[in-house]
Amino acid sequence: MIRKTVANVTDALAGVKDGMTFMLGGFGLCGIPENAISELVKLGVKDITCISNNAGVDDFGLGLLLQQHQIKKMISSYVGENDEFERQMLSGELEVELTPQGTLAEKCRAAQAGFPAFFTPAGYGTEVAEGKEVREFDGKMYILEEAFKADFAFVKAWKGDVAGNLIFKGTARNFNPCMCGAAKITVAEVEELVPEGELDPNQIHIPGIFVQRIFEGKDYEKRIEQRTVRQK
Repeated sequence: MIRKTVANVTDALAGVKDGMTFMLGGFGLCGIPENAISELVKLGVKDITCISNNAGVDDFGLGLLLQQHQIKKMISSYVGENDEFERQMLSGELEVELTPQGTLAEKCRAAQAGFPAFFTPAGYGTEVAEGKEVREFDGKMYILEEAFKADFAFVKAWKGDVAGNLIFKGTARNFNPCMCGAAKITVAEVEELVPEGELDPNQIHIPGIFVQRIFEGKDYEKRIEQRTVRQK
């Protein structure tokens, strides 16, 4: 049995350096790799490029890295909910590459599958297409998008086993599966780590072949971005 387990988040992030490119799963604050992000803050790595749907909120998620000015470039599809992200972008402190959400997901999947690039109609005729190859297929125009190149992918799953097999829960699945195996090293943090054979093979979303390191996380806050309740 191939075991992918590491003792803790410190061991999981061994080899992380300044100037690297990281993929981080999650959508808003749902399914984000909280432990990995906290460790990146602790390590103080800087000049990093982060590929993520968005950048959390001001005081949580990737917002913690923005507070410390550790991120040089954000590649994402959404800027809302984070005032510091907006401030750094508008002031020129932070380089931002806005990407259509579906294109962002597909650029991850292309990297995961080993495809260098793909054609998509999303963004044709807009700023997104500037400087990119354009081709016509069956009378429709498409632009060429290159797959992402990342050093580490940090993902969060509900359950995992020691071989790296993962199960995601509900909408926390989001960008996590397509980032597995899309970087040189994929680090998975899970809420519950079980022995091999404990997971139902029919329920596994990502096989362990896409994961290099796995550990059981702790102290998950699982925040809600905007909690709205009915008046009594």
